[in-house]
Amino acid sequence: MLSQTAEYALRAVVLLGRRADETHSADLLAERSQVPRRYLHKVLQDLVRGGLVRSQPGPGGGYSLDRASSDITILDVVNAVSPIQRIHHCPLGLKSHTSLCPLHKELDKAFAATETALAKVTIAQLLRSTSPIVPMVEVSVKGKKKK
Repeated sequence: MLSQTAEYALRAVVLLGRRADETHSADLLAERSQVPRRYLHKVLQDLVRGGLVRSQPGPGGGYSLDRASSDITILDVVNAVSPIQRIHHCPLGLKSHTSLCPLHKELDKAFAATETALAKVTIAQLLRSTSPIVPMVEVSVKGKKKK
């Protein structure tokens, strides 16, 4: 349901949220998120334009969160790079469909429910999870983090 761009953006924001007090280079983020650097650069620029990430140019520069991870929802990240496309009128352009047909009405309800669900989860909540599976970190069988 989410685009690859949204997935990449979520990877980057989660990584930035893990060490929110630090600036991270695009190269390091690309390596850790396993996203091609050129693609990630575009995603990061979208996140900057969306007010979620700050870019610091020059030596020692890089990227950091522009807001607290507790103030950034999954939906904020998705909307910054690849918003969920709601259905407001007939996608087929049928003039007789002055309102949504039953199919498109149900699809739009599903999209609305997805937006509602994603708006309820912050990046901080993901990072505080007690799950043994840590976002964006490879964990060995014994439960210890791999480097």
